[in-house]
Amino acid sequence: MNIQDFDILSSVNRAPFSNQRALSESSGYSLGAVNRSLRSLQETGYLSADCHLTQKARKLFRKNAPRNAIILAAGIGMRMIPINQFSPKALIEVNGEKLIERIIRQLKDAGISDITVVVGFMKESFDYLIDEFGVKLVVNPDYSIKNNLYSLSLVADTIANTYIIPSDVWCKTNPFSPYELYSWYMVSESPSFESDVRVTRKRELTRVSDCETGNTMIGIAYLLEEDASHLRTKIHEMSGSRLHEHEYWEAALYRGAKMFLPARVTPPENVVEINTFEQLRELDSNSNLLKSDALDAICSVFQCHQEDITGITVLKKGMTNRSFLFTVRNNRYIMRIPGEGTDQLINRKQEAEVYRVIAGRGLCDDPVYINPENGYKITKYLKGIRNADPENETDLHQCIRALRNFHYMHLSVSHRFDLFGQIELYESLKAGIPSVYKDYKKTKQQVYSLRPYIDQMEKPCCLTHIDAVPDNFLFFSLPDGTEDLQLTDWEYAGMQDPHLDIAMWCVYSFYDKSRIDHMIDLYFEGQCTQEIRAKIYCYIAASGLLWSNWCEYKATLGIEFSEYAMRQYRYAKDFYHYALEEMPK
Repeated sequence: MNIQDFDILSSVNRAPFSNQRALSESSGYSLGAVNRSLRSLQETGYLSADCHLTQKARKLFRKNAPRNAIILAAGIGMRMIPINQFSPKALIEVNGEKLIERIIRQLKDAGISDITVVVGFMKESFDYLIDEFGVKLVVNPDYSIKNNLYSLSLVADTIANTYIIPSDVWCKTNPFSPYELYSWYMVSESPSFESDVRVTRKRELTRVSDCETGNTMIGIAYLLEEDASHLRTKIHEMSGSRLHEHEYWEAALYRGAKMFLPARVTPPENVVEINTFEQLRELDSNSNLLKSDALDAICSVFQCHQEDITGITVLKKGMTNRSFLFTVRNNRYIMRIPGEGTDQLINRKQEAEVYRVIAGRGLCDDPVYINPENGYKITKYLKGIRNADPENETDLHQCIRALRNFHYMHLSVSHRFDLFGQIELYESLKAGIPSVYKDYKKTKQQVYSLRPYIDQMEKPCCLTHIDAVPDNFLFFSLPDGTEDLQLTDWEYAGMQDPHLDIAMWCVYSFYDKSRIDHMIDLYFEGQCTQEIRAKIYCYIAASGLLWSNWCEYKATLGIEFSEYAMRQYRYAKDFYHYALEEMPK
């Protein structure tokens, strides 16, 4: 049978056959298509002469009936900033009903009680679903560094006559049924430039190029055992490769240039994937979640109404903060929202003082707004911006020049960045949880043994950026086609030895020793003494220990930086030895 025959058979199953015209209206197929399918179904023994289901048809419905469902709810839902920075996207309410609860109720209405929810971000907030709805929870511990392909791999062996559902969809009518006859992947009739596929006349889903529009991908799918078997194999293969860590699970549905599942096409008003603040506002303008203090701040700064804030687009998540673009009165701005646990790490009053000191000096765009209490910050949006590439020699020279010029300004603030004090702070914030590194105590002792060497040296002291990561060196286009350079994110800045910024650039850039020596030589224009080089090695070891502790603290909040953390810890160990070797005897 083809898909058309399956659909006509399903329509007969939903309502007793009366005449071809009524069946045409209920199925959506033309009268001619209905007649062809009825003849085919009668010839193959699925319909009787009077167009009623036969035992053969009922057996097929039982065989292909849904057995279970998997809901993917592990992600952070970054694109919903600024409304869900403190809750999972699946728990967003539309018309007083949480998204995931509506999905579960619709599944249960279709007779599906075996429901597994894959969770990750704020996993504890889903625990109530076990008691209230009888679902099973599976935890994806790597939700922050891998996409939902990995989430699905954790439960792939249960896929067989299964619905796979994202947790961020709102379905006006129930898309699930006690009866399914074939596998499918749901797309909308509405076009989208973000889609990978378009529907052909044969209901095939074929890839589109980057410049083409496709059908909006909803993400709901149903898989019978034959297709599920192929998907299980593909998912296990892909999830075991680092090349696919950031893939969506749909990547496993492709055979060459098209998916191996046919399309199920739905009108755009029936199913809405809620990806943005503005989509929620269109769907439920009275939602309590639209009452965001971040948006209130924007309204206050620009003396506008919330409806005047448009074009909200989430930027790439930083290691500390979340930021989003928005438009007010045809001007674009960026708002920064501090990330999880940053209130323990950063003194926002001190940050505000830094911005007052550097204002008007061309080091960065002065903030339009900064709140010294909660850290919210608004800046103008710069077009054509790009981050520095630490492996690009031209970028490196320009960044070093900018960093050195900043240091030579000898700016002052009232607070100091205490390198070793920060190590102790991050360690204390782990609330007694031991380090994941078995030799941590030895490594810490070795790094701290370098402190007397640092302390006994005469050192310059001025306002130092501290967070001198290449991503914070921003190149932007000028009207004449050239580029200018600014430093951003001054959260950690304070009085310190400016040579600490050299160490920070190196550990953030994952430089090896030869590359680090090259960086030092460029900064000092070939005039770095052995004593200062040894001191910078000490700073690198201490910085590695600092940021590995920062990562361990972040891990207690459910935010993983596994590879970054390991590499920082290696700096602590390796550069302890390099520092000893470099110190003058």
